[in-house]
Amino acid sequence: MYFMENQEVEIYNSVSEYNKMANHETLHPLVSVIDFSKSDPICQHLRTFGFYTVFLKDVMCGDMLYGKHSYDYQEGTLVFIAPGQTYGIYNAGKYIQPAGFALIFHPDLLKGTNLGKNIKDYNFFSYDVHEALHLSEKEREIILECFKNIRHELGQAIDKHSKSLIVNNIELFLNYSMRFYDRQFITRDHVNQGVIGKFENLLNDYLKSEKPKNIGFPMVNYFAEQLNLSANYFGDIIKKELGVSAQEFIHNKLIDVAKDRIFDPTKSISEISYDLGFKYPQHFTRLFKSKVGVSPSEYKTLN
Repeated sequence: MYFMENQEVEIYNSVSEYNKMANHETLHPLVSVIDFSKSDPICQHLRTFGFYTVFLKDVMCGDMLYGKHSYDYQEGTLVFIAPGQTYGIYNAGKYIQPAGFALIFHPDLLKGTNLGKNIKDYNFFSYDVHEALHLSEKEREIILECFKNIRHELGQAIDKHSKSLIVNNIELFLNYSMRFYDRQFITRDHVNQGVIGKFENLLNDYLKSEKPKNIGFPMVNYFAEQLNLSANYFGDIIKKELGVSAQEFIHNKLIDVAKDRIFDPTKSISEISYDLGFKYPQHFTRLFKSKVGVSPSEYKTLN
């Protein structure tokens, strides 16, 4: 399901703006933990935030729209949304009584901190919503304890220690989330294996076709889209299952194909490079040499 062009999108650039909408007191201008059970009923819209948002929902509340997909937002689910992304609940503008919690924090909170340097390592902020984190009861308790600790610190008078304590607790929460995602990857191993198999078939078909010449070099984003996955989630599955990045897997496969084609007497090295999607033969030669240790011409001569 795609967003309709005529659907109104509410924009919230500050933490205080969202707190006001959720009937929640602003204790800190850059971070908030919201208990939705204390909120008034909320009319659902598509919304764009200027801050990081994490939702922990405790009830089913309809289909959430996010990215290019709709998702049946089940209880016990964590969804991570990066600044600038659009999300919403599709229920025709009806008012609902929300439940669960939200952690929201502005990028300015992270300036000059270790988390600010490493926030991009938490790939799940770029996952599609249908790749959300499904928590066990014990995991949910840990997450709620993290939220409780952040909320407790927000209730204290702001002093020189406030920022580091708040940010450290957010980082702890994100590290727990990373651990729980690793668990989810393992428990969904049968699903992941299906993704691996489909990816290999798609890549083989791509390299056998005219697509490299017509579309270009095989890219991770292309295969993620074919598999209905976000590029980051897809890349994390490949890394965890195969031990190499998706891009490196593509490179390795491409070099294997190139090794066979090098011995085709009707093709020059330049023609082979174009057939594999390279715009410039020297780029193909550079990649080949980095993987094999010799240039394509040298490889042909040696073998």
